[in-house]
Amino acid sequence: MHAPSAPIPETSERRVEITQSIRAATGLDEAVLERLVREFYGAAREDALLGPVFARVEDWEAHIAKICAFWSSVALMTGRYHGQPMAAHLPLPLEPAHFTRWLALFEETARRICSPAGAEHVMLRARRIAQSLEMGIAVSQGALPKRRRSGA
Repeated sequence: MHAPSAPIPETSERRVEITQSIRAATGLDEAVLERLVREFYGAAREDALLGPVFARVEDWEAHIAKICAFWSSVALMTGRYHGQPMAAHLPLPLEPAHFTRWLALFEETARRICSPAGAEHVMLRARRIAQSLEMGIAVSQGALPKRRRSGA
């Protein structure tokens, strides 16, 4: 016979453990992420390339709250965000240059606001997000073929 295994923690308990581990390793928390989001969007709104895209936002506080929830979910694994980023970005007039500039400005802001480990943590995710959005938009515009599933 084998010894009984330890009980599996509930999903919410496990999420809290993961979030605490990320916070300890990166120095990131809700306050740091909110400062990052606010400072990034403040700069993006003034940016020659990005500013016109963000000029469409009517309620900045609601937008900031949504983006803070998004980064809390992405960076800290809190599960606070429940939106659809691709659907939100598809109608926007975005081109590859927008993603390049977004990443550069986001990284500049992250490196100024976050600890080195925190900046690396958010930038790894930011690069993946930008690539995913850029590819999804390109596919939706017919610039790239839809990915075919193997074995179909």
